[in-house]
Amino acid sequence: MTQTSTPPTGHTEVPAGAHSPASSLGTADASTPASTHAAPDPSTAPASYPLISVATIPTERAARYGKQLVSHMGHKITGFWDEEASSGYLLFDREGPVLGRFDVVASASDLRLELRTEPERADRLEFIVGIHLARFGARDSLAVVWERTDGSDGSTQGPLTPEEVEARARAKKAAREAAAQSAALTAD
Repeated sequence: MTQTSTPPTGHTEVPAGAHSPASSLGTADASTPASTHAAPDPSTAPASYPLISVATIPTERAARYGKQLVSHMGHKITGFWDEEASSGYLLFDREGPVLGRFDVVASASDLRLELRTEPERADRLEFIVGIHLARFGARDSLAVVWERTDGSDGSTQGPLTPEEVEARARAKKAAREAAAQSAALTAD
């Protein structure tokens, strides 16, 4: 769910149970419309995630990359992009409960990614978002370097060359074709 318009004045377009970028995540409530949801019932809101990991990527095309990242990942997880504010978020909710939240904020000189999650999930979530952005920004040699508030080592993705991105795409396509051929042979 990628949005590109600004919600009506006085409303924040967020999934039911999600909070603003600076707060913790709540639980989904299917009975509350997303466009009018202000905050979850405090009795159902979990505590803030203990780990924050931040990556600031210098680029003059921050809004373009932010929108592309949210749009692309929004096909599998919850995402929102506000064109006017040049910011948005991603909720890692594919498997049910929210495992982490990325706030995505573009400025004239950089793209800032801020992850909130549990420490044991940080490496995986940093990699998923970071490698997507490194692939999108291969022509600009984007590198995503994560710094964690708990002092543990963050991960790094990129920079990738356009040739590396193309080679991965070819390998992925070949694997899909081989799997389809294998499935067709087993069906016969």
